[in-house]
Amino acid sequence: MSHGDAGPDDPMALNPVKARLARGEIALGLTVRLTRSAEIARLARATGHDFLRIDAQHASFNVETIAGIAQSALACGVAALVRVRGVDDPDVGRLLDAGTSGIVFPDVQTAEQAQRAVAAARFPPRGTRSFGGGYPQFDYRSVGSADAMPILDEGTLVVCMVESREGIGNVAEIAAVDGVDVVHVGMNDLLASLGKPGRFDDPELAAALERTVSAASAHGVFVGCGGTPSVEVQADVVRRGVRLLTTRADVDFMLDAASRWVTDLRHELAVDPPRAVPT
Repeated sequence: MSHGDAGPDDPMALNPVKARLARGEIALGLTVRLTRSAEIARLARATGHDFLRIDAQHASFNVETIAGIAQSALACGVAALVRVRGVDDPDVGRLLDAGTSGIVFPDVQTAEQAQRAVAAARFPPRGTRSFGGGYPQFDYRSVGSADAMPILDEGTLVVCMVESREGIGNVAEIAAVDGVDVVHVGMNDLLASLGKPGRFDDPELAAALERTVSAASAHGVFVGCGGTPSVEVQADVVRRGVRLLTTRADVDFMLDAASRWVTDLRHELAVDPPRAVPT
């Protein structure tokens, strides 16, 4: 079903990732750091990804660029999530108005911070998001606030990242906040917080993930994960209960594929060198 078919009785049509999670399926996301073109949404779909995670925390995106990518994502059935700079990022409302499917809030350490994240991303009574009207999710058709607000709210994914010792310690309270959909373990920053950067096989990291899965299950929310170094680690965290997983960033895929191709080509030419060109 396309986004244009969404109506008051089918809000999940606006967000294919929320629909996948509700069905108990795994949602895979491509992190966008380098690409500024809207075509990245179609490349994500072609490569089997279900969503984009546009990294406005670590990359230099403006709202207009993100809006263009989100429009393309809406049209091809890929959810566009944006990792913002923090729970108090002033652009949250504008990003959602531009057609993004959800917000990823980094480094949430307390329930109070999770409440601020929910407030920024959701309409009253759970939040303070302002109603603007003329939303791309409805192809800019006029939809009254009484109908539009619950549809948009249900179609918005609120993701709280726990990536510190304090965040993991408070993960049960964070997961309990009404309006949070996903508690997402940021493994790289969490390992740095634990004083163990790069040690993905450390038992303390496994215990943190287990604690997060337990807390999420108890409160009816999902577990996400990012920063994992390999397919094997990603498969392992999914087996442990992760349902929203970012694979790699666009720049990483590009570097790896291009490097492997050039290396293979040079190897072939070394094995069977080209004949000299007559002069």
